[in-house]
Amino acid sequence: MASIRKLHTQLIKKERSAVEITQEILDHIQAIEPKLHSFLCVTAERAQEQAQQVDAKIAAGEEIGILAGIPIGIKDNMCTKGIPTTCASRILENFIPPYESTVTQKLADAGAVMVGKTNLDEFAMGGSTENSAFKLTANPWDLSRVPGGSSGGSAAAVAAGECVVSLGSDTGGSIRQPASFCGVVGMKPTYGLVSRYGLVAFASSLDQIGPFARTVEDAAILLNAIAGYDPKDSTSLKVEIPDYTANLKPELSQGKLKIGIIKETFGQGLDSQVEEAIHKAIEQLKELGAEIQEISCPRFRYGVPSYYIIAPSEASANLARYDGVKYGYRAPDADSLMSMYGRTRAAGFGAEVKRRIMIGTYTLSAGYYDAYYLKAQKVRTLIKEDFEKAFEKVDVLVCPTVPTTAFKAGEKTSDPLSMYLLDLMTIPVNLAGLPGLSVPCGFDNDGLPIGLQLISNVLREDQLFQVAYAYEQSTTWKERSPQL
Repeated sequence: MASIRKLHTQLIKKERSAVEITQEILDHIQAIEPKLHSFLCVTAERAQEQAQQVDAKIAAGEEIGILAGIPIGIKDNMCTKGIPTTCASRILENFIPPYESTVTQKLADAGAVMVGKTNLDEFAMGGSTENSAFKLTANPWDLSRVPGGSSGGSAAAVAAGECVVSLGSDTGGSIRQPASFCGVVGMKPTYGLVSRYGLVAFASSLDQIGPFARTVEDAAILLNAIAGYDPKDSTSLKVEIPDYTANLKPELSQGKLKIGIIKETFGQGLDSQVEEAIHKAIEQLKELGAEIQEISCPRFRYGVPSYYIIAPSEASANLARYDGVKYGYRAPDADSLMSMYGRTRAAGFGAEVKRRIMIGTYTLSAGYYDAYYLKAQKVRTLIKEDFEKAFEKVDVLVCPTVPTTAFKAGEKTSDPLSMYLLDLMTIPVNLAGLPGLSVPCGFDNDGLPIGLQLISNVLREDQLFQVAYAYEQSTTWKERSPQL
């Protein structure tokens, strides 16, 4: 699949039309979806209409933006007016939003072509996309393995060429982890940089929308389009948005950029092949001109227990609205209001969602709030302080994105705790509200991708893209594609 910039050049030179590009993608989706199951809904008719509008502008001599005519996939927890938004849950199976999310509206205004809504773990709760109520998405590199989660459909679709770029959401690693498993670039921006208006809430203080792409530049172009202040989102940051593609260079200024290796992310539990690939990537960054030093973030390891108190607590509050009264699924033949509540949620929610609601309700209950929730919030502050101290010494932090490569489907479904521990490297970034990016840095002996995670200070996405781009251009990982 060609890059955004190459496709844009072809469009404005009239070498290809937006309709041709879109139809090629739709044909590809039709051919491989029976194997991959990346999409919950393919919006072929809407995509062709959007493509025709782009072609009409070009024919009329009008200038088009760089995303005009570019096929994109949208994670199915972002509201799309007139198109189902299910969150991969039975409870929202027939929900059609009456309004558009800010990010999808921005993309539509930019002329992007939405080819469909991608699969996910139900309500974005999970790390493998196995918690979807409707289908299991496969990893394009090995169909017997998971694509990661919760944004597994978005990651797999980009890796397999079913769209050029896609959007996911990241609450504890749900963009970066599947990006690592699927061998693509995945970026979680600073909390508040991208509007959450129209994103169905999981954990409101952690959720953030971000891009998936085959290349760092494509991810930067997509972030350019969706970042920015939104008065509809009370957590939106009112800051100036730079051009994230402006400083993409194939080398780093010699000795000027300091990169810190988070020492707590190495050791027990880290796959030896992943560790080897990460160390090779760090050496490559050193050759590109970065100064490397080891950094300690001593509270990093407490991210997982803190997160699995805070996130379920917020989920418990957010998912209380699904009661069978206002919208979504309603259990039939209930003989009382309480019976309807219980039966609706019992039938509508999957096992993982129920598990997190129960944990969250327990930790917020009288007598346990101080012991669990309040203490987790204090630990969250300490984790943030560790990052602040680290960024006094270095510009960017590096570590593995995930301790392992993609695992077999069904391998961890009976052991939720082992699934939760896969987020060990990604969760602290969400707790601190920082930007993080996963870029491919190698493959294991089974041909499965490995991701390098880069973390920068608040609102320094430009540095992440700069480092990731220089690394990407010095390697050949982006040239490899899964053979479906």
